[in-house]
Amino acid sequence: MKYLIAGLGNIGPEYENTRHNIGFMVLDALAKASNAVFEDKRYGFVAEMRLKNKYLILLKPSTYMNLSGNAIRYWMQKEKIETKNLLVVVDDLSLPFGTLRLKSKGSDAGHNGLKHIQGLIGQKYPRLRFGIGDDFFPGSQVNFVLEEFSDEEKTKLPERIEKACEIIRSFCLAGIDITMNQFNNK
Repeated sequence: MKYLIAGLGNIGPEYENTRHNIGFMVLDALAKASNAVFEDKRYGFVAEMRLKNKYLILLKPSTYMNLSGNAIRYWMQKEKIETKNLLVVVDDLSLPFGTLRLKSKGSDAGHNGLKHIQGLIGQKYPRLRFGIGDDFFPGSQVNFVLEEFSDEEKTKLPERIEKACEIIRSFCLAGIDITMNQFNNK
């Protein structure tokens, strides 16, 4: 069975360690743990890995955040992946830093990457929301998401990224319902 795991972010060194790139960071950790290597392919950087009897395609779109849907739609069609086997890993301002929430569907919650995906494939696709907090002055949201994590957050980040990887593995092996029940209340 095939899965498309898409981590949202922006390409380029100036965005590399920013809050908005947490999706890329999670996929980098997942790939590294499995010795999978990303290759520059159409619409993104792609790595392939096996997880027991599952085949995972990891995608870091090169379309920039606001056009993420183009890459996701292309790879879903190319690999014939059903929407239920798509998982989008995304930063979320409305969740406290490090909070992880798996959802089977939902609104874009004002996130431009999700908005673009929703416009192309609808709202009913699984997503893993990674809380980045909302510690910014009104009107400075864009600057906040494009900044690096604070020093305190950086010390907690590896454990939270590993937990996100654990959720992704469970999503593929046990399914979304069991994984939501196991992880969303923690």
